[in-house]
Amino acid sequence: MKKILLMLSITTSLLLSTSVTRAETVYLTSLAWQPYAGAELASQGASVAVAKAAFEAMGHKLVVEFFPWSRAVSLATNDEKYQGYFPEYFYESDEFLFSNPMGVGPLGFVENSSKPISWSSMDDLKNYSIGVVQDYVNTEELDAMIANGSIKSQSVVSDAQNVLKVSAGRIDMAVIDSNVLDYLLKNDPKLSPAVGKVKMNDKLLVDKELFVAFKNTPNGNRWKDVFNEGLTKIDIDAIMAQHM
Repeated sequence: MKKILLMLSITTSLLLSTSVTRAETVYLTSLAWQPYAGAELASQGASVAVAKAAFEAMGHKLVVEFFPWSRAVSLATNDEKYQGYFPEYFYESDEFLFSNPMGVGPLGFVENSSKPISWSSMDDLKNYSIGVVQDYVNTEELDAMIANGSIKSQSVVSDAQNVLKVSAGRIDMAVIDSNVLDYLLKNDPKLSPAVGKVKMNDKLLVDKELFVAFKNTPNGNRWKDVFNEGLTKIDIDAIMAQHM
């Protein structure tokens, strides 16, 4: 009996030792996109909290490093340290493999409260100037019409800039996630001139699913599979709601 107990003890110790040695740290890039991601936020934001929980459920640690969006994508593409970036909307890519959905964000337009715009199709927006953020993916139809010149657009480097431009009447509307707009108006003192002057347009573009974009490499694919399995072990909606 003692021998059996000793063997069980040794086996357990070996299993625990193996588990510890297999634990790894994965690095991803992100941007300041509150309330989904931000170095200063609790748990670094709602999407980061989900990602960390998913990796933790699989016995691994996630480290997120924050950069301006274009640089975050560039580093995820070219720097071996990083296995990908997030949160991202899905798009066709040869460079990245997309995870299973890790949450949802309501995408629409911020408009001037004194000049609400009614529209039902993209064609209705051809006479308006639309603000977008450089290198952000919006919707396939909108991005295509902007690319071919059917819809007039102006590009900036942040959502906050677009909100200020809308409030000042320099553009008619700008693409934005409604949770991001709510956060900015409540927390960014630079947007105080826009408070009470802007609101979300009544019609949403879409509820956009959020993803991690992993490198299209064997290692990136491995981490994608680990992450996807981790997502099945956590309550994504509860974690998102806790950090909104």
